[in-house]
Amino acid sequence: MADIRIHRSHDLGLAKARKMAWKWAETVEEKFDMECTVIEGEDHDVVEFRRAGVDGRLRVEAGAFDLTARLGLLLGAFSGRIASEIEAQLDALLPPPSSTGSKEGAQTGNAARRRPAAKAAPQGPSRPRRR
Repeated sequence: MADIRIHRSHDLGLAKARKMAWKWAETVEEKFDMECTVIEGEDHDVVEFRRAGVDGRLRVEAGAFDLTARLGLLLGAFSGRIASEIEAQLDALLPPPSSTGSKEGAQTGNAARRRPAAKAAPQGPSRPRRR
């Protein structure tokens, strides 16, 4: 198994970052047949995503996106290419970085820990679920 970690700093604020995360979730559901669930919080949201061979989370904060994903054995061999595709999708949604913003790339390793997700009722096939 391989792990992917991607961090993107931004200055959007939580409301705009939340909208970007919804767009991202809709895109990966459609393009990659992912099942996404959005868990809204007061100071951050979490987009959980999964499909066969991929399990991950996108933490959405007022000043950053943090994505972690665990790839199964078959997809682990393509972790570099998958990380590049995810980075390109996030970068396409975000405005150009400000002169003070940082942009950190993907890292792979075996240190990711995952908390079990609570079940949510499906709300339709083409929209991320909200909890």
